[in-house]
Amino acid sequence: MSKTQIREYVESLAIAIVLALFIITFIAQSFLVEGSSMEPSLHHGQRLLVEKVSYRFGEPQRGEIIVFKYPGDRRRKFIKRVIGVPGDEVLIKNGFLYINGVRLEEDFINGPTYGSYSAPSHGPLSVPLDHYFVLGDNRRNSDDSRYPDVGFIPKKEIVGRALFVYWPLTQIGLAKVPPVYERAEQTQ
Repeated sequence: MSKTQIREYVESLAIAIVLALFIITFIAQSFLVEGSSMEPSLHHGQRLLVEKVSYRFGEPQRGEIIVFKYPGDRRRKFIKRVIGVPGDEVLIKNGFLYINGVRLEEDFINGPTYGSYSAPSHGPLSVPLDHYFVLGDNRRNSDDSRYPDVGFIPKKEIVGRALFVYWPLTQIGLAKVPPVYERAEQTQ
């Protein structure tokens, strides 16, 4: 092998590494689902493609599945569903979720929403500007915005939006927004 061929291989490898780093940093990356907090929508061991571009130009929408940096340890990443957007009033009472006073019929989650979530006056809490309220779909086993270690998620801590499951191959599919959130948007 000549010096020219070796140089070409090294240059090609360097370009591939720089391109891969650019894509992972700014465009998309893989995410491994760990645990059961998003069941039945997502399962332990699934791999997702998470895109990072849309939230640079727009806002997360209610019902989207996002990956964000865990506030207690920013090296860890969590995956949850956006439930409340800035300005929304969120209340969890008697196993039901209320957004802006409307009870959502979430037939896709894993059982009723565990616990309660309200202001000290037992009324709804407002989602602050540039923050989001997130819940796992497995409401009985999810460390999410109901708990102080997570709380409201600042937009700047959101890594990206889950697009689709690509592994295992038998479970390939889109990360869809359930119709209940689309209807909630229309009533606002």
